Amino acid sequence: MRGGGHSWPGKSVCDDGIMIDLSLMNTVSADPSARRAHARGGALLNALDTAALEHGLITTAGVVSHTSVGGFTLGGGMGRLNRKYGLAIDNLRSAEIVTADGKVRRISAEQEPELFWAIRGGDGNFGVVTEFEFELHPFDRNVLSGNIVWPIAQARDVLEFYAEWYAGLSDELYVGPAMATMPDGTAIILMEVVYNGDPAVGEREIESLRKLGTPLDDGVKMQDYMVMQTQEDVTFGHGVRSYIKSGMVSEITQGLIDAMLNAYTSDPRLAMFTHTMGGAAKRVGELDTAFPHRNAETMIGVGGGWKDATDDESGIALSREWYSRLEPFMGGYYSNIDFDGAKAAGNYGPAYQRLQAIKTQYDPGNLFRLNSNIVPG
Repeated sequence: MRGGGHSWPGKSVCDDGIMIDLSLMNTVSADPSARRAHARGGALLNALDTAALEHGLITTAGVVSHTSVGGFTLGGGMGRLNRKYGLAIDNLRSAEIVTADGKVRRISAEQEPELFWAIRGGDGNFGVVTEFEFELHPFDRNVLSGNIVWPIAQARDVLEFYAEWYAGLSDELYVGPAMATMPDGTAIILMEVVYNGDPAVGEREIESLRKLGTPLDDGVKMQDYMVMQTQEDVTFGHGVRSYIKSGMVSEITQGLIDAMLNAYTSDPRLAMFTHTMGGAAKRVGELDTAFPHRNAETMIGVGGGWKDATDDESGIALSREWYSRLEPFMGGYYSNIDFDGAKAAGNYGPAYQRLQAIKTQYDPGNLFRLNSNIVPG
C-alpha cells in the first residue's frame, strides 16, 4: 500500500506484486464543533496539520510533513506533541478499512473492536485503511520552539545534563538530542525544542538548558508550529537514498551516554537522533493498543542519507556499526522504520499472540505482508 511514498524501507513499493496507490485519496477535513479530523488514506501529514490549524486545533502528527497519514498512524505515530496528546493512535477514534476479503468496514472501539485494536500499532497487516478519524485539541500555532546547537566537544555535558533533567519535564515540553556532522564538517550536538503551552512557563522550564555550555546557536523563539513540522522535509525528501535503524530505550543511563559518545561517527551523511516519548504516550496501558513500547522514554535512530548510489555500501555499513554500539541499551524497534525485516514477534511481545489471532481472522492468506509482518496462525 502506498500512501505518500515516504516509507524509508521502501514498504510502499514491491517487485512482482500489486501496489495499491492511495495518493489520489488525499483530502483532509476538520470539524471544529466536533473536534474531529477525517483524513483519507493517501493524505499527507502536512494536510492534516493544515486542516486542523485553520480552526485553532491540532493532533499528533509526525516530524516530516510529506509522510502519509496512513503508514505513520498504523505504526503508532510518534510526533512532537505525543507527550501532551499521546501517539497518533491514541487520538484515532474510528477508521474505514478494506480487508483481504474485499469488505469495506467502519471500525472503532464499538464496531469490530478487536480489529480496531490491532490497527493501532499493528502496522499495515490487516487491510487498506481508506479513512482515519482523529480527535483534535485546542492549540495555539505560535509556539516556543526551535533548535539549540553546541559543538560536539560539549556533547558529554549536554547528554549528562539531559539524562538528569528529562525525567522531570512537563507534558507540554518535547525536547531530545541529536548528533550530526554539518556539510562543512562541523560536528554538533543539538536539542530540538517544542513547548506546547504558556511561553512564559516554557521559558522557565528550558532556562537551564539554554544556559548549558556555550551554544553555537540558540534558535528557540516564538514561531509558527509549521516551521518545526517542515524543517526536515528537504533532508528526508523523495529521491534521497537512505538507511535507518531504530531502537527503543527505557532509560538514559550513564552507560548509554558513554556509548553515544564513543560511537559517534563524523560523517556528513550520517546522524544519530532521538524521539522523546513519555508523558501522555506512556500513560496508556501497555496492551490497550497494539503499540508495544509504552514504557520507552525515547527512540534512538541511527542512519543517514545520500544522493549517490556508490555511497550505499559504505553508508549502510557505517550506520550499522554506529547502531551496533548502542543496541545493547535498546529493546525492540519502531516498525515504521524497520529496514532489515526484523521479526515482528519479538517486537510485539505479549501483544503478538492476540495480533496473530486477529490476522488469522481477517487475513489468513497473509495478503498484506510487505510490512513488519504478523504471520497468520
